[in-house]
Amino acid sequence: MAVEELQSIIKRCQILEEQDFKEEDFGLFQLAGQRCLDEGHIDQLVEIIQNEKNKVIVKNMGWNLVGPVVRCLLWNDKEDDKRKYYFLMLDVLVKLCNPKELLLGLLELIEEPSGKQISQIILLLLQPLQTVIQKLRKNKAYSVGLALSTLWSQLSLLPVPCSEEQVRADDHGLCRCCKALTEFAQPFVEEVTADKENSMENEKLKDELLKFCFKSLKCPLLTAQFPEPSEEAGNDPLRCFASEIIGFLSAIGYPFPKMIFNHGRKKKTWDYLEFEEEEHKQLSDSLASLAYLVFVQGISIDQLPMVLSPSYLLQFNMGHIQVLLQRTEESVFSKGLDLLENGLLRLEDNSLLHQYLEIKSFLTVPQRKKGLAVLQLYINKLESQGKYTLFRCLLNTSNHSGVEAFIIQNIKNQIDVSLKRTHDNKWFTGPQLISLLDLVLLLPEGAETDLLQNSDRIMASLNLLRYLVIKDNENDNQHMFNPSRQSVNAEPNNSFINSSEQTGLWTELEKIEKNFLKPLHIGLNMSKAHYEAEIKNSQEVQKSKDLCSVTVGGEEIPNMPPEMQLKVLHSALFTFDLIESVLARVEELIEMKTKSTL
Repeated sequence: MAVEELQSIIKRCQILEEQDFKEEDFGLFQLAGQRCLDEGHIDQLVEIIQNEKNKVIVKNMGWNLVGPVVRCLLWNDKEDDKRKYYFLMLDVLVKLCNPKELLLGLLELIEEPSGKQISQIILLLLQPLQTVIQKLRKNKAYSVGLALSTLWSQLSLLPVPCSEEQVRADDHGLCRCCKALTEFAQPFVEEVTADKENSMENEKLKDELLKFCFKSLKCPLLTAQFPEPSEEAGNDPLRCFASEIIGFLSAIGYPFPKMIFNHGRKKKTWDYLEFEEEEHKQLSDSLASLAYLVFVQGISIDQLPMVLSPSYLLQFNMGHIQVLLQRTEESVFSKGLDLLENGLLRLEDNSLLHQYLEIKSFLTVPQRKKGLAVLQLYINKLESQGKYTLFRCLLNTSNHSGVEAFIIQNIKNQIDVSLKRTHDNKWFTGPQLISLLDLVLLLPEGAETDLLQNSDRIMASLNLLRYLVIKDNENDNQHMFNPSRQSVNAEPNNSFINSSEQTGLWTELEKIEKNFLKPLHIGLNMSKAHYEAEIKNSQEVQKSKDLCSVTVGGEEIPNMPPEMQLKVLHSALFTFDLIESVLARVEELIEMKTKSTL
């Protein structure tokens, strides 16, 4: 019945001119064709569509059947006999129908699905979509841009695999779609490169391809996880996609060095300024992703000029590193650390001038486990002034006891190096060191400071102070406090550098006692009294076998079993005892040194 109905409609339309087709005819043709599909008459429908006599009708009305055919393909993914006819019919419609109408119809179909069906419909329609666009004679660049934008918007909805297992499984089809997408774009890239005259339409097509490349660098490549660079890594589908995108950029006239090293400059050497002004945030993310892919993954790194120095490369990558470190996603943040580490490993220790110091980039770095390792590498590469400036900044901004302890340990190491050198190092001796010690040897809130929460920092500060006291030479110390006792005939000991005069410790001792040692004594007494009272209270509660809350490090931990609470409280007391023992040793050393000068 459906086949006869369709043939009747076609017979009536065969005697009409194209311009005489009515909207009613389009609707009847679509309904009759849909019924043929529903009733399983696909082979007869294909025969009608392929009939040369119906060519004009199919050209004008056939695009309405693409949607029903595609849905049949999605629903009947295991019925091989029928699928053969569905594919055949889709090919015939793509070949015969009006490409403009067909383009819009295909893009509407691509926009419809959600979830795992997104990749299914994209993989199904990319080839027909490519064929349709290539048939267009006008506005090809606009059509390519519209198609790529629609495809990217749908792909951006798919979750990005975050492990090698997920990449292999490719449950949502993102990896397969990325591969298919490069195959879709390839002929348009070749069309741009083949046009030696640089026509206006060709420039527009180049711009659309450039936008697509930038979008792809941001999603999925910015958040995608990549294996360590190796021969096997070359088979990773997302890495292959990245390589294709970078290849496209070079092919259309935007090799990565041209973009990476000019982004953010007032004067650019690449001319696509309009895109940068309109899409600055996206461009920053995309170029940071590009920098990671080139320098860390090594994709197309052979395009990089060999004359560029390691410090130059690091300087220009700092902007990209900062973009990555500002992101909250672990996968993106870790890329920032990897890119930074890659740049630092190219440098020799103590060779990075302080002018290259980028403080903002490191305010969040130490909060991550790998961040501390990279921060240490960065410290090692900086010259003395850079180290000094970085230490001051992080001590003022970190608000993290563990990070501050890490910095204080580095300060101690730099003082030790400075005292052993035969030439003067003003940044970790004398007035500069005293200024730095003012940030180290104090309690942030005096005696009211939470000693448990700041225990790492306090222990590091005490260990630094103990080192400084021990490092002072007793005889030099005597001469410093009583210069008249030095023999005028005594020959200077050139093998030893006067550490007391270099550190300036003893001239600052009164201030250190006021701002650090005395408040620490008071704070320890208060803290120990508080926790001893908490232990006594907990022991009483334990007898009633009730749950209780406990305040540790300024935070209340509710509903803790009494026996667990006691362990926590005793652990806190042990920390205080440890601080107290180191404090006692420091004061003992100070007393010994000061008495020896009398």
